[in-house]
Amino acid sequence: MISVTVLAKNSEKVLAATLQSLTHFPEVLLFDTGSTDKTLEIGSAFPNVRLIQEPFQGFGKTHNRASALAKYDWILSIDSDEVLSKELSQEILALTLDQATVYSLDRHNYFQGKHIQCCAGWHPDRIVRLYHRKKTHFSEDPVHEKIIVEPLQITPLTHPLIHTPYRSIDDFLHKMQLYSTLFAEKKKGQINSSLSKAIAHGLSAFFKSYILKRGFLGGRQGFIISLYNGHTAYYKYLKLAFPNSAP
Repeated sequence: MISVTVLAKNSEKVLAATLQSLTHFPEVLLFDTGSTDKTLEIGSAFPNVRLIQEPFQGFGKTHNRASALAKYDWILSIDSDEVLSKELSQEILALTLDQATVYSLDRHNYFQGKHIQCCAGWHPDRIVRLYHRKKTHFSEDPVHEKIIVEPLQITPLTHPLIHTPYRSIDDFLHKMQLYSTLFAEKKKGQINSSLSKAIAHGLSAFFKSYILKRGFLGGRQGFIISLYNGHTAYYKYLKLAFPNSAP
């Protein structure tokens, strides 16, 4: 048996599609970290959803807290803006699960209705999301957390996980603010930064995404995403250089 954990905060625009794709799983633990919109109302409409409300502790710790509260030891971790394709749902439910194994999903990232097959961090994007909680867990990083794989084996699953991380420019700005602040908090005292380093990291991130990762092949969407990658890197190191300016 598998418990699905979903972290959510003010996810009313995307949550229904996510939960609809999980209706065949016996338990979906919706871990809410302070929604003020209709997130909880949407979650309560699904009979297999169990609602938990607790403060956000950083992504890694919050994922592990949700896992600890789940009913079953096998955990499928899904974000509130991700949707299991019908084929992926069937593939997971048909697995003969092995505790010595974690399972990776092929995440397809969409922006403005387009499957993005370029840009740093967008394609390819294979992520480990199905694991046994007594064998491994998420790293406790506040951002860019990952399931710890070693010494377990990784089995790749075939069918796609559909991801729509940004539905508006406001989404870009909100996540840029959140991720850059969490990065600066995590790295404070570990690495040095400055205005010149912030500019260099920003330009490097844009170049990597737009040129090396062929963002230019993605047309308007590829350019917007590459600019976002550059700006996010810039603000990460700017906030690290000037911590008193970070909110």
